[in-house]
Amino acid sequence: MFLGYNTNGFAHHRLEDTVEVLASLGYRGLALTADFHTIDPLAERARERARWLDRKLRDGKMRVVVETGARFILNVRKKHQPTLLDPDRHKSLERLQYLESCVRLAAEMDADCVSFWSGSPVDDVPPSMHMARLVEACHRLCDFAEGREVRLAFEPEPGMFLDTMDKFSELHGKVNRVNFGLTLDVGHLHCNSELPISDHIRRWQQWLWNVHIEDMKRGVHDHLMFGEGEIDFADVFQALTAIDYKHGVYVELSRHSHDAPEVARKSMEFLKRFQTQPVASSDEGIIEKSSEEV
Repeated sequence: MFLGYNTNGFAHHRLEDTVEVLASLGYRGLALTADFHTIDPLAERARERARWLDRKLRDGKMRVVVETGARFILNVRKKHQPTLLDPDRHKSLERLQYLESCVRLAAEMDADCVSFWSGSPVDDVPPSMHMARLVEACHRLCDFAEGREVRLAFEPEPGMFLDTMDKFSELHGKVNRVNFGLTLDVGHLHCNSELPISDHIRRWQQWLWNVHIEDMKRGVHDHLMFGEGEIDFADVFQALTAIDYKHGVYVELSRHSHDAPEVARKSMEFLKRFQTQPVASSDEGIIEKSSEEV
């Protein structure tokens, strides 16, 4: 396990400067939100720029995941639209093509995964129809990613069609592909009162390839600075350590870009305190994990 940071929290920095700042603070992972000001996957020479970033990250001994939460990259007037759920096949295909372009970026950088979500529906049809559209799109994206040896990690998100872990379980069963796993956002679980978070970490450990972290309060989908919400971070980190989680735990504070370097520093300082939490083992009692393992 290692700590990382999402570029959506450095919206006012050049990408190379973001990498430099984060590496100097001790972060070992970059969550690249593929957008016009980082790497636009739909632009010319995007893959060339991905190779450039890959070299920068290797120099900084950092891993990378590709995030697809760019707000207005497909529609300059409506955030996160169109989606895979859109009844207009041309519009849903536009989203699919964006995601496929992100898979290409991930392949160039040997990224740990590409993370994506369902989005919100724009038509009033039965949920079963939205689920059918989503499953079909996920199958197509899984096929595309498999040929490039890229894993996909789906994120349930409050306010979207697929917002809870129960719905994710249904989707995961219907998609049923070896390269289709989970992005778990600890704040989203707390917002939805899907507690304790550790239960979901343990249940989905085989498919858990990406973790987002921030503070949050129940019932309010607002990504808060650490210490301003209600999340039991000891519970989260003890569970991740117990399952021997090998991937990144990425800070996601997109609304804090105005003070990004200081927020990143404070976030690292806060989260490091949980890196040596003792973990209960049924076989060996209490095991102490060193900070080098996180």
